[in-house]
Amino acid sequence: MSSWFDERRADKAEDAKQRRLDEEHRSRLRREERRQAREEAREIKAQQRRDKAARRQARAARREKTLTPGNVYRRGTLALVAASALASLPAQIMHFVTISVMLLPLPFALEGAAWVMNAGVAYADERKLPGWVRWLLRGLALTAAGYAASINYNYGVHIDPAVGYGLAAVTLLGPLFFEVRQWVTTLTIDAGEKKRRAEEKARRKHEKKRRKDHKTVADVADRLISAAPYGALKFEDAWVRAWAIVHGTTELGMMPKLHAYAVQSAAALAAAQEPAPVDEKTIRRRILDHLRRPSKTPVQPLRYVLPTPATTALAVTGKPQVVTDLPPSSKKASEEPKKAARRQPPKHRRSKGDALPFHPVAKVVAADTARKHATVNGHH
Repeated sequence: MSSWFDERRADKAEDAKQRRLDEEHRSRLRREERRQAREEAREIKAQQRRDKAARRQARAARREKTLTPGNVYRRGTLALVAASALASLPAQIMHFVTISVMLLPLPFALEGAAWVMNAGVAYADERKLPGWVRWLLRGLALTAAGYAASINYNYGVHIDPAVGYGLAAVTLLGPLFFEVRQWVTTLTIDAGEKKRRAEEKARRKHEKKRRKDHKTVADVADRLISAAPYGALKFEDAWVRAWAIVHGTTELGMMPKLHAYAVQSAAALAAAQEPAPVDEKTIRRRILDHLRRPSKTPVQPLRYVLPTPATTALAVTGKPQVVTDLPPSSKKASEEPKKAARRQPPKHRRSKGDALPFHPVAKVVAADTARKHATVNGHH
């Protein structure tokens, strides 16, 4: 029988064991949390590296897209234009201010007029306006820039002739650079734009020729479109309907005369492709002519078409291969009194030597004819 001390000791041992298990569990949890934290940190760092690489690639792509020769040329030209305007304005301002303070806005008006006219040239090119509009705008821009250049030259020549020439050149070079930029941009239209313009030109030419060649159909189509509500009937649908009304067919391009011509041509082709009937006498005559006059033989070999056999069976044909010795019986009733029946001779039987053999040359020609023609003895 266990004492109280033994039970106490056993309880303490159980408590110590439980504390060890709890401590091991807590240690395991802490290790798992640290491992997860390390994995999360690694994931965060990897994602940061990926984001940084993506930003670097995006910057490189933008830089590559921005620093193309075309962009550098266009933006560089605008920078030169801005520098030209900034260099030409101070001399003009000093010139007009010395005359009167009220003339202070005049330099900005002159420079603005020159640049606005140059921008108008670019707008005219974009809208494909007539050429005289562009040259008018160029003339106005050149007038404003020339007047500003003369003012700068007169102001700078009092300081030094080089200063006068430099200010005048700077004033004129800005609009000149902008005009050259616009000219280069107009010449460098992409291939898609050229193709689109060529298609539009070809479409207009085709439309003009179609209306010229088919005036009646074009008039009927226009009337159908004008009779229908706005936008309800398209021109191509109206053209098909008008063609059917005028020519009686929905197949564009076909007319009654063309249909009749097509039928006539088809009949002529069918008649030409049908083989000419050739009977036995014609084949025999051609073979004999070939054998009797070999010197007049054509260069091309003779071609013969064997006659089509009779549709009747051989058993009921009226022309046996070998003629019997008996004369044909008369189908008419004899007017003489009938005599006693006499003994009929036996029917003739074929034997070797009854019919003359074919000539060897005739056999060769017949075999060649049968080999060259697709239709022989009624079979394909």
